[in-house]
Amino acid sequence: MVSKSQLQTQLEKYNQTHLLDFWDTISSDQQHQLADQIQSVQFEQIQDLYEQQDADEHWAALAEKAEVPPAITLEDFRNPELFARASKSGAEAIASGKVAMILTAGGQGSRLGFNHPKGMYEIGPVSGRSLYQIIMEKCLARAHQFGSRIPIYIMTSPPTHDESAAYLKDHDYFGFAEDDVKLFCQGTMPAVDLEGKLILANKHTLFTSPDGHGGMLAAFVKSGCLADIMDRRIEHVFYGQVDNPLIQVCNPALLGYHLQSGSEMTTQVVRKNDPLQKVGNLVSVNGKVQIIEYSDLPETFARQTNDDGSLKLWAGSIAVHVFTTDFLRRTSEQSDALPFHRANKKVPFVNREGVLVQPSENNAIKFERFIFDLLPWANNAIICEVDPAEGFCAVKNSPPAPSETPGHVKAAISDLHKSWLKTAGADVNENAVVEINPLFAVDSEELAQKIKKGIRIEGEKYFV
Repeated sequence: MVSKSQLQTQLEKYNQTHLLDFWDTISSDQQHQLADQIQSVQFEQIQDLYEQQDADEHWAALAEKAEVPPAITLEDFRNPELFARASKSGAEAIASGKVAMILTAGGQGSRLGFNHPKGMYEIGPVSGRSLYQIIMEKCLARAHQFGSRIPIYIMTSPPTHDESAAYLKDHDYFGFAEDDVKLFCQGTMPAVDLEGKLILANKHTLFTSPDGHGGMLAAFVKSGCLADIMDRRIEHVFYGQVDNPLIQVCNPALLGYHLQSGSEMTTQVVRKNDPLQKVGNLVSVNGKVQIIEYSDLPETFARQTNDDGSLKLWAGSIAVHVFTTDFLRRTSEQSDALPFHRANKKVPFVNREGVLVQPSENNAIKFERFIFDLLPWANNAIICEVDPAEGFCAVKNSPPAPSETPGHVKAAISDLHKSWLKTAGADVNENAVVEINPLFAVDSEELAQKIKKGIRIEGEKYFV
């Protein structure tokens, strides 16, 4: 282990010597841990990130030039000829083994009062199945639908990795071959206080936090997962987040439009129901697709309308993408493709007296990357609209929050599956609570082939 004096010399250069305030009071093992952490920090990078304010994007000037990107709308998806052509292309890609899935699942369920990985949270309205199970069974069902395999790569975080790995193994990977499930852990970044000093979580540990969903790319490379999908000759990667059980995993039409457009990065969006809705706004500026966060879009531009009264900037991000493998490989080699963003947060810290402080106001700056920053680098990027009732309802909040609670999400799952039954000719009681296992039917078309018209659905019903 390096000596205290060696660490002192290193830290003096960056004005971070406070990290050794408790060196002489901690155990030898704790000294080893702290020394290893200090030596792993890229101090010049942290200093640069602190000293450079977020790039001034001149949001008003940017928004003034913003247009809606090339879009496949619900009207296109409901056009039988266009839909059939796109679905055929996507189905062929799946059947030929050219599609994989990345599922980001690094979050904990603490906001839901659930002190475990969020993917383990039980959300099935009848079955009580977890988020992990629902989404993984959707992926498996889609592969079975076309007689193929869709390997799934699950991004965890340091706090969730081991428990997620054990949970998935204990549940036999929900039907996947073990070799088709790869877990990889996202990186972390230290936070700094408002004066640029690194923060101690306790006397022998630096405070660190996951480096954002944009950390996926670096972690994907470091873990060997990118090399694995290239070895498998995967050409397209479907990307989604674990908190959205309505996600349309590897939807053939979505994949098909992605393929037909020659898009390197396709983004699924919802049509905003409020000009100030808290979603990222998909825009095109000077021919480049990008996201302007709702907090950065001036209200004047957020409220702009077309001649028919509809919102001009209508496309809201739901964090669902399709990438080409070659695009992921290329951008992984570009150091500036995914910049770090600053976020002011409340972070517990040990003060100079060794007392743990729980701040009441923002006292720290975290550094995070966002995967959507890849958009401007992508050739022929497009957006594809989805009806939120059919593809987006994330579980994020505990009651009595007005939206995105477990109750809202369970109702959304049931309502979607009831609509599938009605489309298939079933007589469904409006008060029924319904859930359909994707291994029974992954979409309404498959369900229609499996149930009899006129069947009556009452009470609770789980189709397996």
